[in-house]
Amino acid sequence: MNGKEIAELIAFMEVARSQSFRRAASRLGMSPSAVSHTIRSLETRLGVRVLSRTTRSVSLTQAGERLLQRVEPAISDIRQAVRESAAFQASPQGTVRINLPRIAAQLVLVPRLHAFLERYPRINVDLVIDDTLTDIVSQGFDAGIRSGERLQQDMVARQLTPALNMAVVGAPSYFARRSPPEVPADLHKHICINYRWSDSNALYAWTFQEGDRRFDLQVRYALTLNDTSLIVAAVLEGTGLAYLPQNHLQTHFDSGELVRVLPSWTPSIPGFYLYYPHREHMPSALRAFVDFMTEPPIKDSHS
Repeated sequence: MNGKEIAELIAFMEVARSQSFRRAASRLGMSPSAVSHTIRSLETRLGVRVLSRTTRSVSLTQAGERLLQRVEPAISDIRQAVRESAAFQASPQGTVRINLPRIAAQLVLVPRLHAFLERYPRINVDLVIDDTLTDIVSQGFDAGIRSGERLQQDMVARQLTPALNMAVVGAPSYFARRSPPEVPADLHKHICINYRWSDSNALYAWTFQEGDRRFDLQVRYALTLNDTSLIVAAVLEGTGLAYLPQNHLQTHFDSGELVRVLPSWTPSIPGFYLYYPHREHMPSALRAFVDFMTEPPIKDSHS
């Protein structure tokens, strides 16, 4: 059924209800002659008269009565569905699926989830922890969170954090056995724990900076992992040194469990971004999530 046919049925229903072409035209925002033409078109298509007209009155034929009995609840259902869809968009609800690495979940998202779910109780958040660079569109995700250096092309990107300061870190128990490195080249004498990307099998580059010059150092690694939480756990055990975002380790610095070395040599990297495909009509749940995550967090007055 096309739009013209639906318009004919709506016009017929309005005329039948009001028993007047003029009143029906007023409700429909049409002229009486246009409504009359629409009813004639309907009757021609059906091959039967649905309305009896005289100069003074309009009434339903037997065929018209049967048609109204079937059409009226169907049109009512359609209108209700449209109203519910508009309400769904106006009042954010539904599921938002987010793909992000573990470190972004720990640093950016988990600290704010409680406030988001309190504000939007009708939204479900489906988080998939994934350290690879997943194609969020083909895999059915609404959005992703990644470092600015690993964003997918042709995406809308909204910055969530400032640049991340990198740090070479070790446990006091490790440095009880070995002297801390004073320059990056000293790392060749140390046991290093490195991150390996699951999708490309590449090792994470330990990047250092001297003045305006940046350079990557191939460290001697004794252990590789594809999980940043496990790297932190291994470093805390005194297994070796690791190269990680400083922001991720602040509580361990404060407690004295970890020590930072080579602080003047380690640069910053682009912070985390929320990214998603451009959509003319963004789902209400995703719009609420994007707006919430990109607004400044409200600080706890008791902190």
